[in-house]
Amino acid sequence: MSTILYNPFHEIDRMLDQVTKTATGESRLMPLDLFRDGDVYVAKMDLPGVDPSSIDIDVDDRTLSIRAERKSDEIRRDDESHWVSRERSYGAFARQLTLGTGLDLAHISADYTDGVLSLTIPIAEEAKPRKISVTSGQKHEPIEAAGTDEPGDEVPQATENQPQTVTA
Repeated sequence: MSTILYNPFHEIDRMLDQVTKTATGESRLMPLDLFRDGDVYVAKMDLPGVDPSSIDIDVDDRTLSIRAERKSDEIRRDDESHWVSRERSYGAFARQLTLGTGLDLAHISADYTDGVLSLTIPIAEEAKPRKISVTSGQKHEPIEAAGTDEPGDEVPQATENQPQTVTA
């Protein structure tokens, strides 16, 4: 007679697997925090137990793709060893971020420490706000009119409706 093991957590495991899978059925949840810190954006993703060599990050056009894999724990498969509950996610993890303009995509950096993947995305120099200084007191050379230098000859002045053309 064979023994059938009752697992009261089976339905919970099945529902959790369905919720964490994407439409393709191959990826699982990769929680993300995203914030701005001065001149960089920082994205932090929880990937506990992932081998750093399995993490793959690339940028194509303005799409940043992150993929990683966590291998399942192996247990003996016999009458004395079996899963009672299995809530941790295993398999492939994937996340895509669409990046806006004004970011320096060539200088994105990544660090994986204590199960957290941190991406640093710098803001491009041309997108950073900058001040434009205003100078005062600069004198402009007067425009001389063609003709005689006799007293009474005046330089024509521009009016609101009549622009003045200056030639050198």
